Amino acid sequence: MKIAFIGLGNMGAPMARNLIKAGHSLRLVDLNKTVLAELEQLGGSISATAREAAQGAELVITMLPAAVHVRSVWLGEDGVLAGIAKGVPAVDCSTIDPQTARDVAAAAAKQGVVMADAPVSGGTGGAAAGTLTFMVGATPELFATLQPVLAQMGRNIVHCGEVGTGQIAKICNNLLLAISMVGVSEAMALGDALGIDTTVLAGIINSSTGRCWSSEMYNPWPGIVETAPASRGYTGGFGAELMLKDLGLATEAARQAHQPVVLGAVAQQLYQAMSQRGEGGKDFSAIINSYRKPQ
Repeated sequence: MKIAFIGLGNMGAPMARNLIKAGHSLRLVDLNKTVLAELEQLGGSISATAREAAQGAELVITMLPAAVHVRSVWLGEDGVLAGIAKGVPAVDCSTIDPQTARDVAAAAAKQGVVMADAPVSGGTGGAAAGTLTFMVGATPELFATLQPVLAQMGRNIVHCGEVGTGQIAKICNNLLLAISMVGVSEAMALGDALGIDTTVLAGIINSSTGRCWSSEMYNPWPGIVETAPASRGYTGGFGAELMLKDLGLATEAARQAHQPVVLGAVAQQLYQAMSQRGEGGKDFSAIINSYRKPQ
C-alpha cells in the first residue's frame, strides 16, 4: 500500500519503520533530515510537503506533537487536504484535544475524505516493538479499513466510537496514570522516610489493594523494577513534559465540559513544578523526586 506518513519523531519514526518492514511503500515528511535519511535507506521515499506526500497515496497517517501542528499539516496551503484524493482513508495518531480532532475530520469530510483519530499508548518501546495500543475514533467502516494496517504497528486496536473518542480515551487514561504515579510516589517516599525497606514495601503494595500498573510495572523507586526508567536514572520512557501536555489537554477538556478533575489538577501542578525545576526531560516517574529527601 502507498502510505503518506507525516511526523517522524520518537513515536512516528519507529511506527513508520514497522510499516516499511511490513512491505508498504511510504512517502515520508519530517523536519529531521537524519531520520528521513535513515528511513530512506530502509526503502521509504522523501516528500517535500504533506501535500506532495498525500498526492497518489492510498492512506495518510500523521503523528505530530500538538494540535497546532495537526491543524497546519492537514489544513495548510501545502497540507494533506490540498493533495489527498477523495475517498482516501486518513488517520491522525497524535495526542491532541478532542475538538481539534473533530474539526479537522469535519474539514476532511467536506472533501470526501473520511478521517479517524487514533492516539497511541505504549511509549517508544511499544512503538519500536510494534506492540502499541491504538484508541480509534472512527466510523465502523473506516475502522475496518484501518485495523489491518494499525495492527502492523500495534497489538491492541480498540474502536472507541465516533471521531474524537480516541482522544477522549487517551486523555482520560493518562489523567489516571499521572494521578496513580503521584500516589505511588507518595507511598514509596513515605515508607522510606518511616524506615521500611522499599523493596519489601513495593512487594506488599503489589500483592495488596494498592496494586496498580504504576507500582507493579513502572515503580518510581530506583531498583524496584529493573526495566523501569527509575532504574536507569529516569531516562527513556514517557517524558514528564509529555505527561504535562496530556494533563493540560485533560484539564482543559474538563473545563469545557464543566466536569471536576480535582486530583488531575493537583497532578498537573506537581508536574508543572517538576518542569520548572528543569526536570521535564526526565521520565514522568521522576515525580517521586518531589517527595524524596535530597540524596
